Amino acid sequence: MQTARLVFEHDRSVSAAAAEVSPEVRFAQLTLEVVPDPRAIEADWRRLEALGRNSLHQGFDWCTSWMEARASEAAIIRGHVAGKTALILPLEIVPEHGCRIARFPGERFNNVNTGLFDADLAEPDAEELHNFAYQLKRALQDRADLIVLDSVPLKWRGVRHPLAGLATIENQNHSFQLPLFANFEATIGQLNAKTRRKKFRSSTRRLEAIGGFDHVIASEHRQKDELLDLFFQQKSERLRLAGLPDVFQPSEIRRFFHSVVDAGDPSADAPLILHALRLKGEHDGHVAAIAGVSRKGDYVICQFSSIDDTVGADASPGELLFWLVIEHCCHTGASTFDFGMGDQPYKRNWCRQETVHHDILLPLTWKGSLLRPVLVGVTKAKAIVKRNPRLYAMAQRWRSRRHSAASEATASDD
Repeated sequence: MQTARLVFEHDRSVSAAAAEVSPEVRFAQLTLEVVPDPRAIEADWRRLEALGRNSLHQGFDWCTSWMEARASEAAIIRGHVAGKTALILPLEIVPEHGCRIARFPGERFNNVNTGLFDADLAEPDAEELHNFAYQLKRALQDRADLIVLDSVPLKWRGVRHPLAGLATIENQNHSFQLPLFANFEATIGQLNAKTRRKKFRSSTRRLEAIGGFDHVIASEHRQKDELLDLFFQQKSERLRLAGLPDVFQPSEIRRFFHSVVDAGDPSADAPLILHALRLKGEHDGHVAAIAGVSRKGDYVICQFSSIDDTVGADASPGELLFWLVIEHCCHTGASTFDFGMGDQPYKRNWCRQETVHHDILLPLTWKGSLLRPVLVGVTKAKAIVKRNPRLYAMAQRWRSRRHSAASEATASDD
């Protein structure tokens, strides 16, 4: 394992007695090493991922499922003091734009990235942060050209991110959250409660008129796999009708979700839990809507959703399922329902909080130094387009036409 020791002049002035008195760990004390095999530090990894300050997307099951499905090269940064792990940055090395990029496993399917930090690790000062970035570069310079830590909130769950001072640019996407209360009525009371109750009653009556419905939470292995495959079908069809590319189509992406859905317990914490709205009566067994959520402690993130409104379209099955899922989260002790990255009208209709994310880009080689401003420029351009409804609509139309042309060309080649 490649090791880099962080050494600072002021370390020599800190007495051993003072270090024993305070449990606080400074960045200046960390020794960094690159761990190629995640399982070598699984126990420490799971200990850190359990802390509320750390995102579930850097959890062991999520990251290893992704890297195994993609057969990617792991480069896990471990920071430790006297043998105790205080920091883990799960990274994979991926080829992009002619460069090797070190980034969080999960890529676009992650909704919030933090890395893993021990509660005793103090926020670094400017000098410590500068030297940490230097040592991080040294540890990875033979493996990658550029480090890209994207979708990092500078403050999350009330805690400032230790690497906030390294932020390069605001990410083009924000995320949206709904605070939850044990009393579901209090939760929807933050919204237009009267209108929502009326819509819920209307949706329920419409589905009851054709036989009713069940709110299903997949628990058995076969049920999970069948429901996940059905989601892929529904999502693919909706994206096809919209003329948009199917990001869930690649086989490695489907392998990843099939692997991660079997990790954890849907009755407690799990990296992926599947909810469905299944009809009864004359359309018995028809699944009108599916939602995949991740849960860690009291924090829930919606990873994806799909609908099949060939039956009961007037009942708004997608909205009804969100109501049922959020109600379930309230009754099981969750405090936040996160609708994830990306600005959509339905998210703003549900949410009362918006979180800004940033990207951290650290070049390691001359190639990385050339690519960094290009990626920053692309992010700025995307942000401009997404903040302007007219430009965004034009971009979506262009994307749809481009995808349609590519699909036709592929069909012709076949």
